Amino acid sequence: MGVDVAETFAALGDPVRYAIVDRLVAGDATVGELAASFTITLQAVSQQIGTLERAGLVTRHREGRARRVHLEAAPIEQAARWMEARRRRLEERYQRLDEVLSDVLAAEPPATPTRAAEGAAPSSLGKDRP
Repeated sequence: MGVDVAETFAALGDPVRYAIVDRLVAGDATVGELAASFTITLQAVSQQIGTLERAGLVTRHREGRARRVHLEAAPIEQAARWMEARRRRLEERYQRLDEVLSDVLAAEPPATPTRAAEGAAPSSLGKDRP
């Protein structure tokens, strides 16, 4: 079953959920351990974990009386692959643009200096001043 990249980004778009994922990179944690890092209630943290769970970013499992939260790497890896593919495509476009600009600049004759660039006063400015 594929993971929806948009759902991954939406889930990571909230600072609390992003911080939970960031904490879980270090290893599994209980809901209480995760809640200790925030000024919101345990219930609010649990709701945020539920959103991450629906997005496939975390799973919860019982360990004795505690419920441990585990980070699932697959959705994040899929999102990283998605971003990398877009980065490569943009890089290719920029390289083609650089080639076109280089060709255009090579085909242009050298610029001739203008009167203003030579130090002469512009013809219509300053005539009515003493």
